[in-house]
Amino acid sequence: MWNRCGGIFDLPAMQERVAALEKETSSPDFWSDQSKAREKFKQLAEFRRLIAAWTEVKKQYDDLLEIGRMAEAEKDASLDSEISAGLDRLGKALPELEIANLFNGEYDHLNAIVNIHPGAGGTESQDWAQMLLRMYSRWAERKGFHVDTIDLQPGEEAGIKNVTLLVSGERVFGHLRSEKGVHRLVRISPFDANKRRHTSFAAVDVFPEIDETINVDIKPDDLKFDTYRSSGAGGQHVNKTESAVRITHKPTGIIVQCQVERSQFKNREMAMKILRARLFDYYRRQLEEKKNEIAGEKKNIAWGNQIRSYVFQPYTMVKDLRTGFETSNVQGVMDGEINEFIEAYLRKRSG
Repeated sequence: MWNRCGGIFDLPAMQERVAALEKETSSPDFWSDQSKAREKFKQLAEFRRLIAAWTEVKKQYDDLLEIGRMAEAEKDASLDSEISAGLDRLGKALPELEIANLFNGEYDHLNAIVNIHPGAGGTESQDWAQMLLRMYSRWAERKGFHVDTIDLQPGEEAGIKNVTLLVSGERVFGHLRSEKGVHRLVRISPFDANKRRHTSFAAVDVFPEIDETINVDIKPDDLKFDTYRSSGAGGQHVNKTESAVRITHKPTGIIVQCQVERSQFKNREMAMKILRARLFDYYRRQLEEKKNEIAGEKKNIAWGNQIRSYVFQPYTMVKDLRTGFETSNVQGVMDGEINEFIEAYLRKRSG
């Protein structure tokens, strides 16, 4: 048990990261950028917490090993129950620490902006997009995360045309980065009078919520602002005022919008936050593609390359095509039980 998990947690490397951060925080000009300083202290506290937790578990393991040796040497069966209880505790603590250690991406600690939009297929795909919205909302609720709906465009008959969420909590982007990609559904359509089987697609985009410590160059002349009346909930005020905001970034063609607030100023502020996140992701992907091109790698990012299939008929199965993890508990998955998929992705990424 310990060999497997102990090998995953690189204590010397973690201690080196803590030492480097401690040296950085002791610099005379460290507080010149207070936002960046707070972020560094947050990272430092997280690393220290991980080290303390891992050290405590290692101590429990060593103590348990010593008790086992003592019981074997003295042939004392009265210690069996204590050893068994200790093994149960370790069996629960080690996997939790293993998963916590897998959140090692530079932006894993940030909140996440999630966008869900249906593929071709009209009502079928729009209904599927709404099912995914419910799945992620239920998952966030189970994890104790907070979800704000930034923009939601309902479908004409059912489902949604588009939705943007801000999910806040501990390591949210680290969790949800695994969900980025195309999700495929196979089921008997509730909208087909002949009860035929249909295949639907929806794309999920996930971006870290970029804070002030990360610079994204946005020139005012590159932006086009539009206002319009909100179409969502909000009563008469929403319908009578142009509080919703749409921003177009002309060089990239990226369009973001926000209509959740009653105030146009607040909607504009939130839309800019989403635009910063999307531009950060856009430029990051451009850089990665350039590196891959230099290295001779080519990756097909076509719409048909789904990351996960959800099959309701003729059998029940949800399978992640990147990790191979699958389950027949379709209802559980659609109720937000997706942690096993996320953890399988984290392990594969770190492996």
